[in-house]
Amino acid sequence: MLGQLWTKIEDAERKLRRSFGKDITDPRARRWSTFHYHVFDHAFLRTFWTNFFEVAPDVYRSNQPTHRRFEKYKAMGIRTVVNLRGEDKYAHYLFEQETCEALGLTLLNAKLQARSAVSRKKIVHVIDTLRQAEKPFVFHCKSGADRAGFVAALYLMVFENQPVEVARTQLSLKYIHLDFTATGVQDYILDVYAARNARQPIGFEEWIRTEYDGKTIQAGFDGKVPAEALSLPAALVS
Repeated sequence: MLGQLWTKIEDAERKLRRSFGKDITDPRARRWSTFHYHVFDHAFLRTFWTNFFEVAPDVYRSNQPTHRRFEKYKAMGIRTVVNLRGEDKYAHYLFEQETCEALGLTLLNAKLQARSAVSRKKIVHVIDTLRQAEKPFVFHCKSGADRAGFVAALYLMVFENQPVEVARTQLSLKYIHLDFTATGVQDYILDVYAARNARQPIGFEEWIRTEYDGKTIQAGFDGKVPAEALSLPAALVS
């Protein structure tokens, strides 16, 4: 009974959330989009909670920045913004796009999901986008905890030649990353890589490009399969 009621409440909230917040050009619609941005996307929290940290020289991670925070980052010298939420039709993206254009910041989009092991193609696109990004740059997701954490770990391994043991610290409670939830799949990806690398050394980018398969890893995570069981190349080749 309570479960059915909660499902109805969630469905109603989702329907309301998707019904507006897609126009910032008309003054009245812009006001509603601002409301959507602050309430449904939780921007009001991000006015004081930034989850902003330096990952490597001239490389930063963050949650979704507000306009004032983008102004601050611009003053710091940041030139490029990598948006891990991807292009969207809702206010959070529209306001970000508007702000970046106004401030002369380059906006690059590379969409990931926090609660799933995404496809090889998407991770390769992230790597290629980071390689393209002009420094100093900042990458962000919504909360700066999960997608940003995974990409921070990726960056350290691919671009800074750091071992996975060092890189995995980017996925921790310090950044409000909770590995016991569905977002723990990001840790599991690193666990599988670590097991594969221990068996026979291979660079993280090479592993992603040649052996990684998101569907297999997601199934292993959902089934609580030990990471070592997926460390053989045959288990991961698409």
